[in-house]
Amino acid sequence: MGITAMIPGTTIDGLLSEARERWHDIFDPEALRMQVMIICPRKERKILEMHGDMVEHGQPVIGVFHRPRAEAVLLQEQGLDPRDASFQFLDLATSDLGPWMQHMVTSEKWIRSSISVQPVPFSVDVPAQRAFENITMICFRHPDLPPIERYYLPFPPTSIPNKCFVSLPRRQAAELARQQAEILGVGRAAEPATPEPIVVEESSAPEPVTEYVEAREVTIPAQESVPLPTIETEEPKGPQSVTDAITKATTDGFDEMKAAGDELEEAKVPLPPNPVEPPLEEVDSEPVVEAPQTEIEIEFRALVSELMANGIEPSEMVDDPRWESINERASAVGFETWPVFMELTSVQ
Repeated sequence: MGITAMIPGTTIDGLLSEARERWHDIFDPEALRMQVMIICPRKERKILEMHGDMVEHGQPVIGVFHRPRAEAVLLQEQGLDPRDASFQFLDLATSDLGPWMQHMVTSEKWIRSSISVQPVPFSVDVPAQRAFENITMICFRHPDLPPIERYYLPFPPTSIPNKCFVSLPRRQAAELARQQAEILGVGRAAEPATPEPIVVEESSAPEPVTEYVEAREVTIPAQESVPLPTIETEEPKGPQSVTDAITKATTDGFDEMKAAGDELEEAKVPLPPNPVEPPLEEVDSEPVVEAPQTEIEIEFRALVSELMANGIEPSEMVDDPRWESINERASAVGFETWPVFMELTSVQ
């Protein structure tokens, strides 16, 4: 399965030029890629946008939709009403074409043919266009739609500026996220680290320490155990022998420890018990609070529920005039409508 995202205001060529930067090891620049055209019923466009979520593929798949405007008359002359169809151009790895189209061809009987993509004739009033050579590509058409031999564009298919739908391979995307999390230290289990030996240059290292303080150098009188006082020392301002630091801390600490021991002996003060940590089950845990639904999610759920209550089929919900507006606002705030749509309509 894949993970589909919508990227507004871009082109297929623009995304391909940034592919290594955006998707790192998920994108293989050596993989052979191709462009195909998809013609589906207008009411099934939403399902086609999220098609990558239900298909296993190995490389990113980039799709862009084109809506005929001034050039619509050129399609009507071929017997196809452009208001009945949606037109998508896909850029994908050659090895992913089979898995991407398998269900459509085998189960829904989509028809495969070839189509000539041509620039809009200058006789048609198109405000901005760019000349390009005719392109012959594979076309997959829903069986309910009539065939066409030519499709007209003001720009080459990979240069159409619009919203691009990018489907990333789920397994590789998850692996990339895991690797990035490890690099950032996010989600990594805490384990006791084995201290590594510190290698320093001779110019900055202190003299090697070969002397050790033995137990016979410090005589501790027999007495009851008392808690050792905390010894706070300042960081040395310059190189200092480890032996000097240990000797100084031991001498100062011993004097304070002896005085404290004498006082405890005279007052017969019982030793404080060791602190006992409460059992894990007694530690209060904060209740898990589910994230509240956002305003756009509430609005989207209400729209789908209303359409279902009115007997509207899931595949026809995209024809509601409110649908496109809500989806565009949801994409702008990063809310994915497709999982909620699947949850409410139980589309398999």
